Amino acid sequence: MWGAVVCGDRLSLLLRGALVVTRLRMCSSRVYRALKRSPRQQETASVAALRSIRGPAMSLSGKVAVVTGAAQGLGKAFARVLLKNGTKVALLDVDEDAGAATEAALRDEFGSDATLFLRCDVCSDEEMKNAFQKTLQQFGRLDVVCNNAGIINETNWQKMVDVNLNGVVRGTYLALQHMKKENGGQGGVIINVASMAGLGTIPAVPIYTATKHGVVGFSKALAAASSAAGYGVRINVLCPAFVQTAILSSMQMEETTGQFHSLINMVEKLMNVHGILEVDEVAEALLQLLQDETKNGAVLMMNTKGATYTNLPAAGDSRPAATHSSVVI
Repeated sequence: MWGAVVCGDRLSLLLRGALVVTRLRMCSSRVYRALKRSPRQQETASVAALRSIRGPAMSLSGKVAVVTGAAQGLGKAFARVLLKNGTKVALLDVDEDAGAATEAALRDEFGSDATLFLRCDVCSDEEMKNAFQKTLQQFGRLDVVCNNAGIINETNWQKMVDVNLNGVVRGTYLALQHMKKENGGQGGVIINVASMAGLGTIPAVPIYTATKHGVVGFSKALAAASSAAGYGVRINVLCPAFVQTAILSSMQMEETTGQFHSLINMVEKLMNVHGILEVDEVAEALLQLLQDETKNGAVLMMNTKGATYTNLPAAGDSRPAATHSSVVI
């Protein structure tokens, strides 16, 4: 009883938190049940759409990839699809326990020499440099970098900017350092994971939206630089809608949306419009962006209804804005 009196404020917070989580689960379950399709239907919606726009495929056999945020969720699915296609993968993640578990599971499936987990914070220049060096020491080359690590936390927006945007910049610049032909590299492919929020707006998470717009703009500008300067590195952007991951859950919690939590009903409406993708569907999109050798500076967006490339205006483009495809979310 004494503890309950002394910790009354904390107990109140816990009870309010429990109500938020309960509402979140009810909302996510309701939306997910409404949108969930059979595996066959999933294939004919988003994955089949990807197949319809697929270009000539580059072989990934014998390549080496770095994937950030690889311990779980999208990053884990990306690593697995790369391994299935004969690529060796360095798994970078700040979560040491989850990363070690993922490494063990993937080694059981693909062999002990197929993958390597490296504890790495994408906010740290030193840790990122060391992770890339260890990847080269272990596998002897680098061909693919997937900058996937991301968080959502409007109450700690400085951290979110560092992970979601600065982390992508760090990973991209390190990838170029090691893969650029002018530096003695063999060329390669960089995939930066943004979101449909990078092509439109989600009012409940404005800083998250800004970071994803930043990823899209940075990637397209650098892709143009790579083409103009002959780096031999393709840089593309993946923009999925809602995906069944931990970020989807945290998006609806007051401790992550903060002052914008009253707008959370708008997220529910967007879920109804775009649906909720499975991680394996998004992994198929990653594969397409990697393998299609005609794509540099491409932005691939997808939801449960399908997938398409979006044409964003380049600097100096004089065409009216209406001639460019756009997304309003």
